[in-house]
Amino acid sequence: MGGYENGDSPASVAGEGGVILGVDGGTTNTVCVCLPAAMPPPESPAAVPVLARAVAGCSNRNSVGESAALETLKLVMTQALSIANTDRSAVRAVCLAVSGVNHPSDQQRMLDWIRDLFPENAKFYVENDAVAALASGTMGKLHGCVLIAGTGSIAYGVTEDGKVARAAGAGPVLGDWGSGYGIAAQALTAVIKAHDGRGQQTSLTGSILEKLELSSPDEIIGWTYADPSWARIAALVPVVVSSAEDGDEVANKILHDSVQELADTVMAVVRRLRLCGEDGKDKFPLVLVGGVLEGNKKWDISGEVIKCISKVFPGTDPIWPEVEPAIGAALLAWSHHRKGFKWENGS
Repeated sequence: MGGYENGDSPASVAGEGGVILGVDGGTTNTVCVCLPAAMPPPESPAAVPVLARAVAGCSNRNSVGESAALETLKLVMTQALSIANTDRSAVRAVCLAVSGVNHPSDQQRMLDWIRDLFPENAKFYVENDAVAALASGTMGKLHGCVLIAGTGSIAYGVTEDGKVARAAGAGPVLGDWGSGYGIAAQALTAVIKAHDGRGQQTSLTGSILEKLELSSPDEIIGWTYADPSWARIAALVPVVVSSAEDGDEVANKILHDSVQELADTVMAVVRRLRLCGEDGKDKFPLVLVGGVLEGNKKWDISGEVIKCISKVFPGTDPIWPEVEPAIGAALLAWSHHRKGFKWENGS
């Protein structure tokens, strides 16, 4: 990522034309980046001049409640502005891309809230965090499909003429089974079933007990419900991957099933938007984001997902972003600001 040049301080750069804020609000954490509103179009991902970056906790209202989520968003934006040696009066545009924003009413509540924080002439864009993830792979251009598989999972697509579609992203209760939470929850269930005699014995038992510093599978029940936060459960994914790499049948089945779930999620969006063209062979970008999709030594989850999708849609063009989703959100806000659009609520 680029910085400020020629000895300029963040305050002097921001003072030239104000700043742009981009927020990627997830279930695990929330990231805010601050860019200069007057910056030229970046020639590459490395050329994006980030003035400041701040990190806070979960801002998914479905996970922590609306009050706590809004407080986190306010905190992370305030911290980013402070690091950039500027304040709210310098803000020209904000893109909030937050998990759990699934309906126009969600967007409207957040817009009503954010308007009270910044100058009247500032512009706002509120969407699901999938939008920022897609923009991070396409450098602010909304076209193609993104697959996010972190604590939660979602596929989100946009056509060149602005049509959108999504699949999954409904949270663990409604079955984001390819997500980190879904993988880990299945592993915990497998341990309990094996202990009961209802399921196959698995090395996950010993690995998870060691990770959680527990002495018996019976204690897993208390551990799980003592704090059933999604991110806390999802943190067990590396244990599942490690067990699968060591040859455990149960762990391997969990990962294979998760790969298929993720592939099906993407393919549902591609079909609905016809991103693959009429013959199913057109090239389209597929942006891959999230800890579940990060490369592993032997068990390459993202690679397996791409294989499944490419068998059906050979034009799949996988992209691993060189910038984080918060920068994608900021680039969206900057693009609209630069064009002088009057935009709110995603329009």
